Amino acid sequence: MIRRGQAEVVLAGGSEAPIVPIAVAGFNSLRALSRFNEDPPRASRPFNRARDGFVMGEGSAVLVLESESHLRKRDATPLAELRGYGATSDAHHLTEPNPTGQSAANAIRLALEAAAVDVAEVDYLNAHGTSTPLNDWQETKAIKLAMGEEAYRVPISSTKSMTGHLLGAGGALEAAICVKAIQGDIIPPTINLIDPDPECDLDYTPLTARNQKVDVAMSNSFGFGGHNSVLVFTDPAWSG
Repeated sequence: MIRRGQAEVVLAGGSEAPIVPIAVAGFNSLRALSRFNEDPPRASRPFNRARDGFVMGEGSAVLVLESESHLRKRDATPLAELRGYGATSDAHHLTEPNPTGQSAANAIRLALEAAAVDVAEVDYLNAHGTSTPLNDWQETKAIKLAMGEEAYRVPISSTKSMTGHLLGAGGALEAAICVKAIQGDIIPPTINLIDPDPECDLDYTPLTARNQKVDVAMSNSFGFGGHNSVLVFTDPAWSG
C-alpha cells in the first residue's frame, strides 16, 4: 500500500490469546502440541532430537511501517528498513509441511530477490522453528535449498523456544525480534537445544545469545495449510 501510494503509514501486527479449552483441545487432537509435561519450561525444544510438538503462547506485536518521505516529515529515526518479502503456498496438506521443502525455499529466495540482498549478506535468520518433529527438519531442508553452503554460516535461532508459538501473532513478534537484533547487534538463542537433531545440522545458536554485528535479518513464518512468508530487514544505515 505504501509503495503504491495508497498510504503513508500502516500498522502491521497480530494478537493472540488462544490458551482456552477449545483451542488447546483442537491442537491436541491434531497431535501438534508437546506432551513434555514433566518439565514445562523445557517443552519448547526446536531442532532438538527429542522435540515432540509446539507450546502455545499468548501475546501481541505491532510494527509501524511508513514511507521514507513521511519519516522525514516527522524528523524521526527509523529502527530498521523492511527491504523485501517473499510468499508462497504449498497446497500440500492442511498441517504437514511439504516434505520437499521447495515451496518454503522459494519464499526465502523471493524475499532475498525482492530485497536485493545476496545470501552472503544475511547476518541472522529467525526460523519458524515450532518444535514439531516435521517442521524443524523440513525447514532445515528449505533453508539449505535456498541458501546453499551459506546456510551453514548464517546464525539461526527459533525464539519460539522462549515465547512459545503465538499462532497469528507469531510472525509479527518475530519481525519485531529481528528489528531488535539489528538495533542491539545480538543473535537471540534457541534455548533448550541440548541434544540437536542430526538432521537439523545448521547453526541454531544453542542455549545462549551472541553479540554479533547484524545488518541484515530475515524472518521465516511457515503456517498450517502451506502458507509461507519471509521478511528481510536491514539496518537503515546499511547500503549492501
